This record gives sequence, C-alpha cells and structure tokens, in this order.
Amino acid sequence: MQVLSAATLVALSTLVACSTAPQPDPLRGPLVIATWPFGKVGNDRALAVLAAGGTPLDAVEQGVRAVEALSPDRSVGLGGQPNAAGYVQLDACIMNGIDHGAGSVAGLEGIVHPISAARRVMEDTEHVMLVGEGARWFALQKGLESVDTSASESQKKAWQQGPQKGKHPEGHDTVTLLVLGQDGNLAGGCSTSGRAGKLPGRVGDSPILGAGLYVDNEVGAAGATGVGENIMRHCAARMIVERMRQGLHPQAACEEVVHEMARKDPLGYALDACFIAVDKDGRFGAAASNETFPFAVAMPGSSEVREVAAVRPR
Repeated sequence: MQVLSAATLVALSTLVACSTAPQPDPLRGPLVIATWPFGKVGNDRALAVLAAGGTPLDAVEQGVRAVEALSPDRSVGLGGQPNAAGYVQLDACIMNGIDHGAGSVAGLEGIVHPISAARRVMEDTEHVMLVGEGARWFALQKGLESVDTSASESQKKAWQQGPQKGKHPEGHDTVTLLVLGQDGNLAGGCSTSGRAGKLPGRVGDSPILGAGLYVDNEVGAAGATGVGENIMRHCAARMIVERMRQGLHPQAACEEVVHEMARKDPLGYALDACFIAVDKDGRFGAAASNETFPFAVAMPGSSEVREVAAVRPR
C-alpha cells in the first residue's frame, strides 16, 4: 500500500494563503473542500466523479476512498497508526444532504475502505452505526475489500515491543471531505485510523454525526479534524452548521465555534481542533484552534491547498 506524506502532497499542490476574513461570495457548486493537503487527492477524485455525472454522495465516497488507499501520514486507512495493542481500528461516517441519510462504522478492523462500509450501513440497513466485530462482519457480507486480520500478529508484536509502546506518537489526522453539487445538494464523509496508541475500542469524533461531520441540505455542511475527544464533547460540526443557519458566513461560523469551545473548555484554545465548512451558496471557510491549518479546495478549473492561521484568542 503506497504511503504519501502530507509534505509530499503539499509539494504537488499550490499553497495559497487564506485570510480569516470571509472570501467574496463565489459561485455555487460544484465545490469540494477537504482537510489537510492530502485532501487534494480526494478533492480531485470527487470532482471527476461529479463531472462524470455522479451524485455528491458518490463523489464523497470515491474521494475519501482515494485518500484511504494512500494512507497519508499513516492517519487514514489500513496504513494508519495502530492502537495500544498493536492493531489498526478504523472509524468513518458518511451523510447525504438530500434525504438526511447517514451511516457510520467504528472500531472496524481489516476493511480497506471504511467509508464504503459506512455508506452500506446507511443504504442497506435500518441502522446508522455499526461497531467492532459486527461492523466487520457486515462489511464482509457486503463483499467489501478486506485483509486477513490474523496476518497482523507480527505487526502487533513489533509494536508492543518497540520504543513506541506506551507512548502516543504525533499524527492522527482525519480526512473529512464535503461536496456541494451543481444541483445544490450536499454530502460529506470522514475517515480515520484515529489516535496512535489509543486504547482498543476508543472512538473519536470522526464517526459521530454532529461531532466530526454534519450535513444539512437546507444550510450547509461542516466537518472536523484534530483531537476527537475535544471535538466530540462540543458536537462541533453541528454547532458550525447552526451558526450558518443563523446567517454567518462559513468562515465566521468556524471561527465562532472555536471561540465558543475555548470559552467553555478547560483547555481554552489548546484544543487541537480544526474545522471546514461550506454553505448552500458555495461559500466556504476553515478555522483552527491553535495551529496553522492547511486544507484543500477544488472547483472546476481550480484545485489547490490553502491555509488559515490559528484564530486569535479573545
């Protein structure tokens, strides 16, 4: 499985500074926005799907799959960082604006594309979320690509005996990808391998609807990346969408939620939380609590990586 670092993908992209002031009102869709420089790979795939007549939901699934296949920064997909017991557990969710449908999987082992498992949960069951062995069983029943989880015993042993045992290495990024179609419909998806060295069974914000992702076809969509525990405690993605419903530009909505979280949280702005958002008019924004945050944006004729500085405390 090929692994590309964020630095390599940045080198392939054009990095454009993005001020915290709202952009001029742009066109409506199609528009795709994703977290991190490696999100550009997913954006480009999503745009191609839309250009071929696919729906925003199709574009989200295929765009996220493109990132899962790369396992960039060992943060997404089966190439992601293992947990404290030495094996990889994946989380993902997907949400469709047009019918407010949603599907989610957590603690999923050995499935190459957890985003596709999440979509199958949404479309083929009466449920919204499946976890652990049940999620893997379901994915296998649906014929999704998998690997033999028993083959990871050597990896487990190497991890448990290695210098990283008991530590929590840096690098736990998430791909969150939001799509606004030409028809004005929205969809979004998240996928991650979670925090390196996490306890087995730990679930972060990425598969939690309203925390790591939320889509409202009447308003817009928002998603997150960062330390999941901090994001999910505030249901941050839903908060951003609600700020847009109140009339805020997506940029202002993301920043306002960072301020609100920091005001309530003992960590203040040291939340390690980053957000992206897009509204029905094709306006978009991003914000980060305490770090410079690069994100990817694509529309017909343009695909680039931008960045925002951390919001200024107030």
